Amino acid sequence: MHARTVWPQRVRAIQSNKPQRTLKTLTSSHPATGPRKLRLLPLLAATYFMVSGGPYGLEDIIGFAGYGRALILLFLLPFVWSLPTALMIGELAASVPEEGGFYAWVRRAMGPFWGFQEAWLSLSASIFDMAIYPTIFVSYLSRVAPSLTSGHRGLLLEITVVILSALWNLRGAVAVGVGSVWLWLIALSPFLALVGFAVWTGAHGPHAAMGAPSRVDLPAAILVAMWNYMGWDNATTIASEVEDPQRSYPRVMLYAAGMVMATYLIPVAAVAWAGIPPERFSTGAWADAAHLLGGSALAVCVVLAGSLDSMGTFNALTLSYTRLPYAMACDGLLPRVLSKRNAANVPWVALVACATCWALALKLSFERLITVDVLLWGLSLILEFAALIILRRREPDLPRPFRVPGPTWVAVALGCGPVGLMLFALWAARDEHVGPVPASLFALAIAACGLPLYWLVRRFVPATEFNGHSDR
Repeated sequence: MHARTVWPQRVRAIQSNKPQRTLKTLTSSHPATGPRKLRLLPLLAATYFMVSGGPYGLEDIIGFAGYGRALILLFLLPFVWSLPTALMIGELAASVPEEGGFYAWVRRAMGPFWGFQEAWLSLSASIFDMAIYPTIFVSYLSRVAPSLTSGHRGLLLEITVVILSALWNLRGAVAVGVGSVWLWLIALSPFLALVGFAVWTGAHGPHAAMGAPSRVDLPAAILVAMWNYMGWDNATTIASEVEDPQRSYPRVMLYAAGMVMATYLIPVAAVAWAGIPPERFSTGAWADAAHLLGGSALAVCVVLAGSLDSMGTFNALTLSYTRLPYAMACDGLLPRVLSKRNAANVPWVALVACATCWALALKLSFERLITVDVLLWGLSLILEFAALIILRRREPDLPRPFRVPGPTWVAVALGCGPVGLMLFALWAARDEHVGPVPASLFALAIAACGLPLYWLVRRFVPATEFNGHSDR
């Protein structure tokens, strides 16, 4: 990372000798979605799924830490992890609304080398992140249909999730956004009933089950909570496909932060009030809680909604991640074939390539996936905060429809919480292993691969400057 002090001078020298077409120019000359673009509500629903999707996935926090610690974590973590990130993203997305999102920010602030590293970290994190949601899909379904998910059938169902999401995304960003609104309503509706039953049970039965589980693993609980509160930058990769992105992104970031926090805290507090022992919570346990509180009908509804929630999250993230290789191909940092789009203006080659890689990571365990995912995404987040600070200093006159309040040192202070949590995540992952390798070293080794990959790409991929019209 010490090379960061050398690269700005080299980048300026390269840029002075070589004209570059930015993605802003490309997307303005050939809009990615034609006349139809994502409006505020579909963008909000898609962002919500990219970050959360609902309380599904919180169960291990309760099982590792108990209700009291879980509620404290879910309340405090947004103020040092989510809110600083949302504010940073709001400013950068409003001032640099380009296709590729965070990749475009880092590239503009620090040059193509660091832009490539940002994209590499995010895409490699996606390999582990995207394997989690089909796993959750099968885990929930196994609660009511274990024979349907046992053995190879479970893997086939996970692959089906990947294929269906890819087919859905081939219809375009607007189709994904509108679908996210409906999946959002369906996924959360059973929890309204679950919370109601839990409040009734707690008022007429045992009091709050705030005791700790028999085996407390607070570091693991914090890692799972960090994973449940991350992904805020994902929606920015489709900036050219959003209506009025300068106004929409800051509003969506703040609205989604409050919604995610509420949909986490309320159900956890409700089942604690109902007196369900924390030891009963692990991945997929919301179905068990629903059965205890409302019977088999509510349990089935939660299972089906949880499965659809996992599908919605995978579907929304597919929309986000596939724009990264497309944007890099447009910049000459990946083979030009990845910029090919179909009649719906979807980068279909990039979509197929990403879906194939995600399918290959389906057999890793849930905890290992989270550890590697958090570490890689956290490293990319550090580069985004660096881009915020550098653009503040280098381009003070850049129009900023939304700006983090205060001078630049406030922006620096904003990054301290996420960076501190990243250091904690490295320490907490010391006992996690991927095969014989510690998970932290495994994640750092993946991150380090981005350095030689950049040189290979620049050597063997023709740095063709496109005319703004990718092949269809």
